[in-house]
Amino acid sequence: MARALCKKIVFLGTPEFGAIVLEKLAKTEFKPVLVITELDKPAGRKQTLTPPPVKVLAKKYKIPISQPSKIADSELQIANCKPDLIIVAAYGQIIPKGILEIPEFGCLNVHPSLLPNYRGPSPIQAAILNGDEKTGATIILLDEKMDHGPILAQRELKILNPKHQIPNKSQIPMTKITYPELSEKLAELGADLLINTIPKWINGEIKPLPQDDLKATFTRIIKKGDGKIDWTKSGQEIERQIRAFYPWPGSFTFFEKNSKKVMLKIIKAKVAEKQDLKAGEVFVAERLMGVKCGKGALILEIVQAEGKKPMSSKDFLQGNKNIIGQTLK
Repeated sequence: MARALCKKIVFLGTPEFGAIVLEKLAKTEFKPVLVITELDKPAGRKQTLTPPPVKVLAKKYKIPISQPSKIADSELQIANCKPDLIIVAAYGQIIPKGILEIPEFGCLNVHPSLLPNYRGPSPIQAAILNGDEKTGATIILLDEKMDHGPILAQRELKILNPKHQIPNKSQIPMTKITYPELSEKLAELGADLLINTIPKWINGEIKPLPQDDLKATFTRIIKKGDGKIDWTKSGQEIERQIRAFYPWPGSFTFFEKNSKKVMLKIIKAKVAEKQDLKAGEVFVAERLMGVKCGKGALILEIVQAEGKKPMSSKDFLQGNKNIIGQTLK
């Protein structure tokens, strides 16, 4: 049987996206013989050393784990495994040529976009920020360039706008989707596509399709500062940002309290109309906190003040009435 040709798989991945792909693989005959993930990192207020989700999942399935600071340091270890195939799902580092050439069937990457659109580190956030009506997952044969290799398989995921009917399993209302939710959907879609693609690939049933570089678009690494809200943007743009940057880096602004500058995170909001105020000015609507934007406004549903727990903006206003009329910075 064709599947018997692929006896050993090495898996590279780090965040929750990779863990979802790994779990689906682990439940099939393609369970990896080795998982490579990034180092444990400090997390939370107490900066507790925390293992990446892929490491946690690998332990659950008793798969050997390696955590090199640089993937190149694992070349000999991978070679000693004599893998038939390497799978990469959100690992976080570019795979060097020496490793790409080890397995007979190459290295397959699960990428959460419809390549060549949204190459790079933040394709899921980009789809939300841009208000796309569809995204998807792509399986490519990795080469030395970032997300550049030929396509082996691709599957769309439609993202509905509010005018469409109730979504089915492959469709998500654009007004509600956040980064974690879309990431989970795309990881599941990508994992299913991968499992379907592996036997076809090793059996020679797939002809790789080169990407059209002229149609390629690129995403960038998202930084903490990207979460600061620019209230001169439209309400629609800011609302998308809130969903794209949840939970990290978050979307935040600043207000004055007792002559001090206090950070306020916006966790959930909805677009509204408000024309007679200046950008960033706070008002009350529906007993909730509203903020005028460059075009339209936002009604803030859930907020989180610095050092506090998330709460409704109605509850927030009860203890911060002085914010009404302020211009957020």
